[in-house]
Amino acid sequence: MQTLLPIAYLPSLSYMARLLQGPCTIDLHEHFVKRSERNRARILTANGVMELTAHVQHGNRPRTPICDLRLDYSKRWQHQHATALRSAYKSSPCFDFYWDALAPFYEREWKFLVDYNLELLALLLELLGHPERMPRLSSAYLVAEAGDLDLRPKKSEGPIFEIEPYVQVFSDRMPFVPNLSILDLLCAEGPAAAALLARCRI
Repeated sequence: MQTLLPIAYLPSLSYMARLLQGPCTIDLHEHFVKRSERNRARILTANGVMELTAHVQHGNRPRTPICDLRLDYSKRWQHQHATALRSAYKSSPCFDFYWDALAPFYEREWKFLVDYNLELLALLLELLGHPERMPRLSSAYLVAEAGDLDLRPKKSEGPIFEIEPYVQVFSDRMPFVPNLSILDLLCAEGPAAAALLARCRI
């Protein structure tokens, strides 16, 4: 029995909670799915939830293996994401503590989406205090077998889960949003983020 995950850009809380609760395998050879967590993240801004999309080349081509997908830097999405993240979280308790480690992901270029996401995931697990939870990586497309938990979502929502509400940066003006990027929780809770994720019901 294994848990199968796609790669993810600035993964959601449900994705990270799954990683912390048991061994997982990331499928590096599935076909790219547009409008999904593979290259899209959700953050909370003063105007509500914003989606950040890492631009890729030829993302509209059908049946493109995720491991072959190259990043597209023609639209300066890294600069846009860095600006959005700073604007959204600069007033949060822990943003300054983490930004120096995250900033290089918005300053240098990676050729492939897979490499970018995996290096970013390794950093996020390190910031959570659990670098040992880095998942296994597939060497071929994974066919789910009986007993496997296949969380390679075909849509952007991902698995449903329950998390204890925490104080989000704009909690004084909008209701709690439960399944944003892990950055939302890290900026709000800092070192306590991993313990909160461990208590999630998924």
